[in-house]
Amino acid sequence: MSVKKSSIYLEPELDRALTYAAARQKLSKAEFIRQTLSAAVAGETAARPSAIGVFDGPSDLAMHADDHLDGFGEA
Repeated sequence: MSVKKSSIYLEPELDRALTYAAARQKLSKAEFIRQTLSAAVAGETAARPSAIGVFDGPSDLAMHADDHLDGFGEA
C-alpha cells in the first residue's frame, strides 16, 4: 500500500483520546486514524472515543449553544 504523508494539528485532549483508542484496538495511532478517516469518508459510522465528549444531543447544538444552555445552572 502506498501512503501519502499528511500533517494535522490536534488539541492535546484529542491526541490523548486517539492514542488511547488506538491502544485499545491494538493499532498504531496512524493506523487507527487511517481506518477512522476511511470509514468517515465511506459514510460509515466510525467508533468515536467518548473521552472527548461525544454524546447524543441536539443536531444544532454547536450553532445554537446559548439557546440550548438558556437557564442552565440557575436554581
